[in-house]
Amino acid sequence: MKTFTIWKLAAVAVLFVFLQQACAPKKVALQPAAEVVQEKPEPAPVVEEKPAPAPAPEPAPVEAPNFNFRNIQFEYDSHVLKTESYAVLDQISREMQKDPDAKFYVNGHASIEGTAEYNMSLSVDRANAVKLYLVNSGISGNNLITEGFGATQPVASNNTEAGRTLNRRVEIKLANGSGQ
Repeated sequence: MKTFTIWKLAAVAVLFVFLQQACAPKKVALQPAAEVVQEKPEPAPVVEEKPAPAPAPEPAPVEAPNFNFRNIQFEYDSHVLKTESYAVLDQISREMQKDPDAKFYVNGHASIEGTAEYNMSLSVDRANAVKLYLVNSGISGNNLITEGFGATQPVASNNTEAGRTLNRRVEIKLANGSGQ
């Protein structure tokens, strides 16, 4: 039994040695510090004198505005613009913006259908619809004078539908002091 105990003691001793090595602090392998390199400052850039800029070319002459506007058309019994009137109004706005100080009469008209009072109200609504469109496109509302004429100034016969369609309109005229 003594031999068995010696073997136990020897095994425990061997185990102790292995455990002691496993728990021993490890040596950390460090890399050598990176070499510090001082950079030489770059020389200041050489400032070259630039030649004086050439005089700016004169601006292209501004094209004179064309205030010969087409009439703006409306649907029957309505102050809603016809679809084809949008392109006309966009062109009118571009021309008006060439002379921001110019003032314009925005005159609404109606065909003969309906009472005189109703047609007068409708023609005012049509003039205001055009003014609103132009103001939203950048034209000063102070430069637009609206007025309704009802069916008092037809440009075509009210006896035909084609003529009545032409009479449902807004005319824009330059206010040049001579009235409408």
